[in-house]
This record gives sequence, C-alpha cells and structure tokens, in this order.
Amino acid sequence: MAEAVVTMDGWCKVHDTRTFDWPTWKLTSKEERKAAIDEFKELMKKWNAVEAAENGSHSVYKVIGNKADLLFIFLRPTMDELEEIKRDINRSKLGDFLIPAYSYVSIVEMTMHNPMDEGKDRELSPHVKARLYPILPKWEYACFYPMGRRREQNANWFEISKAERTRLLYDHGMTGRKYAGKVKEIISGSIGLDEWEWCVTLFAHDPLQFKKIVYEMRFDEVTTKYAEFGDFTIGAYLPEDQFANYFEL
Repeated sequence: MAEAVVTMDGWCKVHDTRTFDWPTWKLTSKEERKAAIDEFKELMKKWNAVEAAENGSHSVYKVIGNKADLLFIFLRPTMDELEEIKRDINRSKLGDFLIPAYSYVSIVEMTMHNPMDEGKDRELSPHVKARLYPILPKWEYACFYPMGRRREQNANWFEISKAERTRLLYDHGMTGRKYAGKVKEIISGSIGLDEWEWCVTLFAHDPLQFKKIVYEMRFDEVTTKYAEFGDFTIGAYLPEDQFANYFEL
C-alpha cells in the first residue's frame, strides 16, 4: 500500500459565488438600495478589521461570464466563522438579492513530501506561515478551480510510491516557478469536505497568465497522467471603494 503524505493545515477557505437579482433590484426604491449598500459596507468593515488583525482574509470579484455575478473568497481559522459570514450575508438587506450560485469549501494546506519538511521548526518559518495563513493579494484577477487525482488502472495516484509522487510534484512546481511575480497560487485540500480533492486559487494582474500557466502545466507528467479538473471560475477584483458603483442603475 502506498504511504500517505502528511499535510500542514492552515485557514479554512470558501469560495462563494452569487447571482444578483437585478430585476427585483430595479423595482426597489433608491432609498432602500442605498440602505442595503450602506449596511453591507458596515459588514465589510468588520471583515477588514479581521484582515488587519491577520485573523483571516477576504476579497470580492465580479465574475466574468454567466456562471454568477459576484465571487466572495473568505479565509478564517474555523469553519464556524465561515458559516457565520454566510449567515451575515444572507441576513443583510443586500443578501436578499444575492442568490447562492455555487460554493466550494476547503482548508489551505502544504504537503510535506520530504523528511526535512517534518520538523516542528518549519511551523515558525515565515514562508510556511504565509503559505498556510495567507492574506489574499488584491490583484486585478482571480481564478479558482477544483481538481482531483485519477484512480484508474495504470494511472492510480494513490497507488504509486511517495517518492514518485514527490518527484512528479517537484517537476510540476518547477513549471510554476516560471510564473513567479505573474501568478500567485493558494492550494487547499477538500478531501472529506467537498466534491473534489483539492482547490486551486490563482491571482494575476493579467488574466492571460492563467491560460499560459494552466496550459503549460497540462504537459507536466503529473497532470497528463493523473489530473482531473472541475469548472474554472474567473473574476475581476472589485475594490471596496467601487463596491457601491457596481449596483448603480
């Protein structure tokens, strides 16, 4: 039996996409619309305070395409806090117009493939801390997708040795390093939490870089032989000072 790897686990993460009920919003009075937006801004101040204290992070994006209208990404220490955020949104006046479209739940992780990774001293490493408890970069674009590993005859990821998995992922990582400064990545595990096994979140200044990095990585052996992918969702960053403008009629 192949040996399971050990993960270092960080913040809980949810991608929450919403469609906006524009027809009903258009029938709502200007005063009611303003009250809904002002109330939501207060909720965002609460999220900002959490991020300033480095107890979590969040970002909001305008979804490109028709899968949804808005994408919220939240990172928190516990699942209960993610559920509380969902309730806060749903109980708000603006939440009456934000219809759930899709969500994905996972936990930020780092996989320890090498013996040197297993020392407790790594828990104090600033690099490891930044990977496990990241503040989301407020770059212009974000993209996320779920993925899993194949379990087929002659292509079963969970049957090959730990050493072979380490080699394949190292080669994969070397491809990713070519995009340093162009693409930032957060890997989170969702085995036992959602329908796929991992969730990949990418950030870039230019969305073309998403196409380039994913395409190049498709030729890595670990991807060609073992990877399967869910749907991709891409969004343009919505700064807080432009949040109200998004809902203007």
